[in-house]
Amino acid sequence: MVEGHSVHRVATRHRSKLVGKTFRASSPNARFAEGAALIDGKEFAGIEAVGKNLFAWFGSGADEVCVHVHFGMAGNWAVFDAADEPETTATTRLRLAGHGVVSHLSAMTVAHGTRDGLYAEKRRKLGEDPLRDDADPERLWGKVAASKKSIGALVMDQSCFTGPGNIYRAEILFKAGVHPDRPGNSLSRDECDPAFDLIWHHTVELLKRGYATGSILTVDKEDERKYGQIRRYIYNKAKCPKCGSRVVSWDIAARTAYACETCQPKRAAEEAPATPAKKRRPADEAPKPAAKRAKKKAHVPFLSHCAPEAADSRKTVPELRAALKARGAATSGLKADLVARLAALPPMRAAEDAAADKARAGENMAVEHVAELHPTQTRAARRAARE
Repeated sequence: MVEGHSVHRVATRHRSKLVGKTFRASSPNARFAEGAALIDGKEFAGIEAVGKNLFAWFGSGADEVCVHVHFGMAGNWAVFDAADEPETTATTRLRLAGHGVVSHLSAMTVAHGTRDGLYAEKRRKLGEDPLRDDADPERLWGKVAASKKSIGALVMDQSCFTGPGNIYRAEILFKAGVHPDRPGNSLSRDECDPAFDLIWHHTVELLKRGYATGSILTVDKEDERKYGQIRRYIYNKAKCPKCGSRVVSWDIAARTAYACETCQPKRAAEEAPATPAKKRRPADEAPKPAAKRAKKKAHVPFLSHCAPEAADSRKTVPELRAALKARGAATSGLKADLVARLAALPPMRAAEDAAADKARAGENMAVEHVAELHPTQTRAARRAARE
C-alpha cells in the first residue's frame, strides 16, 4: 500500500525536478490520452499532496489543468535521466519528457479537471493530513467525538485522518495505548485520559518520521536499545515487545487490525455501543439476526509477498528560497527566517536508501510500497543492498 508519507515524498521530488518546466506529455497505455493531450506543452506549475492523493497543476489561468492521482496499492511516479529511461509498461498512464528527464506515472486513478471542479470536489471530502501545515486537529476532534465508529475505523477513514494506512493504524494506536475498538465518541482530551491528543500526536510524529526516512519505522530509539533492531511494535507480530502478551488480530472494515490488549486495554463499558430501547415487534415479524462481532484471535505473523541535508546559513537568499519552494514551504521573510524555516523541516532520506533498508530487513517490496521509485529502480537498490 502507498502510504501518505510516500505521496508527500513524490510531491517533494517533483517540485525539485519537474515543477517550473514544460514537458511533452503522452499516455503510453492510452488510458489517460485525453488528459495527456490537454497538458502537453503546458508548464508543470505545481504539485500538492493531501494524504494519499496528489494534485498536479499544469498551465495557468483559463488553461489550467488539474491532474488528480491516487496510487492505490502499488502505483508510482518515477523520474529518470533521459538516458536511463526504461521501457513503458501496460500500466504506464502518463509519460512526461523534456529538459533531459523523463517521468512515468502508473496509478490506480489518474483523472483531469479544473480547480473549481475536480480539485474542489476531491479536497472537500478529505480530512486532516498530519504532514500539512493546514491540518486542523480541532476540526478532526469534532468529527471523532461525534462518531460511534471505532477509532480503528476512523484512523483509516480518509475523510477524518488523511494519510495513515493499515500499518500506521496499528502502530499509532499501540503507541497511544488506545484499543482500536474504542468508539470515537468515547475518547476524551482530559488529563486522566488524553486519548485523542495522544493519537494525533503519534500520527504526526510517525508520518513525519516516515517522510524523513522513506520507511514506516515506528520504534523509538530507546526502545530499540531495549528490544533490539525491530522496525515496528505490533504490526504482523505474534507478541508485544513491551509486555510479552500475545498480539490479537481481527477485521475492521475488511482490513486486519492488531492490538496488544494488555498495553491497549478496552474498558468493559466500551465493549459494545449502547443499545437503544427495544421497540415491540409485531407478532408476524421475524426477528432480525444479531450483528456479528469480529472474532479476535492470537495473531500468527504472515510472510508477506506483498542523506539528510541541513540548512546552510552560507546559502544565498535565492538558494534558500529555491530549497524551501522545493519542499512546499513558505519563501517569504528575511534570510534568518528562511534559514530557520529550512532547518525546521524534517530531513528527507533518499528513497533508494530506504528501499535498500527494507531489503536488508527481509521485507518484500509489497509490504510498504515506494511510490517515488519505478520497480526497476527499487530492484536495483535492493540488489545493491544484498551485494
